[in-house]
Amino acid sequence: MQLLAEAYTHTLHSARPLAESLGVLNWLEARGRKHQRALWLRTLFEIYRVEGLVALDLCWWTFAAQDAVAAHLAARPGARVFEYGSGASTVWLARRAAEVHTVEHDLSWSEVMRMQLADVPNVRLHAIAPTPRRAATAEAPSGRRGYADADFADYVRAIDDVPGTFDLIVIDGRSRAACLNHAYERLAPGGLILFDDPHRARYRAALASCSLDVRHLRGLKPCLPYRDGTALLRRPGRAHDTSAA
Repeated sequence: MQLLAEAYTHTLHSARPLAESLGVLNWLEARGRKHQRALWLRTLFEIYRVEGLVALDLCWWTFAAQDAVAAHLAARPGARVFEYGSGASTVWLARRAAEVHTVEHDLSWSEVMRMQLADVPNVRLHAIAPTPRRAATAEAPSGRRGYADADFADYVRAIDDVPGTFDLIVIDGRSRAACLNHAYERLAPGGLILFDDPHRARYRAALASCSLDVRHLRGLKPCLPYRDGTALLRRPGRAHDTSAA
């Protein structure tokens, strides 16, 4: 699977200069203003190119989830956001919220993001690397390959260093189950949690056992050649956004 993903990324990155010179990218972008599928095709050339998604004003969640979150934030002037996992979504959120705090575990990627955020004054980037696991079981483990001996407890607790509540909490980084269990009490009344890739087996137990209503939004997602999923979570009894239904 990893080799297939690398081949897919390499192929699209290699094809991008030709597609740009032939005007394909501009044509798809223009068509994308009215046709979501054309916009989705345009994003395939931007996989792992944060500057490309920033220029398109998109992030790596399903289009339906982006529509729902945009409506949620538009209804809340002065909205505050906390995000686990920095990327194009950080800039996207900053354009729609008054205040964004984002935490990133990869220190080299955090420097890439600092350049992207240099002229974005309403974002604070917290770079917090995982620590070596000190016990048989990490307090906040990650199921991602390569992190078996890492503990993300400090990363998960980064939200504790920011006072107040949040209108939106985005969970799209490492140790997502631990982030959900730790952070959901910091939701403002009527607040929303976005949890990306909820279909992954390692997240199912946390989502099933949380005390929140979970709404799965499957569909096209920028940069991916297949349908994927993003979930929106609310406290029970809160009306769901209907803009992306």
